[in-house]
Amino acid sequence: MEALSITEANRRGISGLVRSAEAGPSVSLSRQGRIVAEIVSAQEIESLRKDRDDLADSLLALSRFITDTGKRTELDDAIADLGFNRTELEAELNLETALEKPGDSI
Repeated sequence: MEALSITEANRRGISGLVRSAEAGPSVSLSRQGRIVAEIVSAQEIESLRKDRDDLADSLLALSRFITDTGKRTELDDAIADLGFNRTELEAELNLETALEKPGDSI
C-alpha cells in the first residue's frame, strides 16, 4: 500500500494516482498524518464486493441453519392452512392456462 499526503497526491495528478492504484492494492491519502481516503483499483473493488456478497450469503445460510427446528410442513397442509385445497387450485390453474392466448402474459 502506497501512502501519500494530499499535497503529494495533488502533485502526482489523477493519472498518476490511477496508475498507482492499478499497480497495487491501494493508495492511501492522508491529511495532517491521518488517512482520510484510499484509491483502489476497479479489480480490488470488484473482489471486495464479491467477498461482501459471499459473506452475506454465508451469514444467511448460517442463520437459517442455527434457527432450523427441523419441523417441516407438507405442501397440502400449508395449502389447507390457507383455506384452499390442491384440487381446486389445480383446476383454477388449468382453467387459466386454457384461457390464455399465445403471446399473452400475466
